[in-house]
Amino acid sequence: MFKKNNLFLGVLYGLIVPVLAWLVFAIILKNETVILDRPVTPYLIAIGINLVMLRFSARAYLDKTSNGIMIATFVCTLLIFIFKIYAR
Repeated sequence: MFKKNNLFLGVLYGLIVPVLAWLVFAIILKNETVILDRPVTPYLIAIGINLVMLRFSARAYLDKTSNGIMIATFVCTLLIFIFKIYAR
């Protein structure tokens, strides 16, 4: 999976798991796909998987890919917590 050292690919790799978690969780609950009223556990698991992917790309010395995964992970984390704060 990690063969090219590219920032854009790193961002894409980093967004795949959180988006899949959001879609799967929306399908399981069969409600509207709004992130605001959902439990945060699946998204935190997705962030943990992103951190594992970050570790593998860092061990392969793919610095730009690692930076892209890190950027996507931090953006997703910030969005989740911002949405959770304003959902109250």
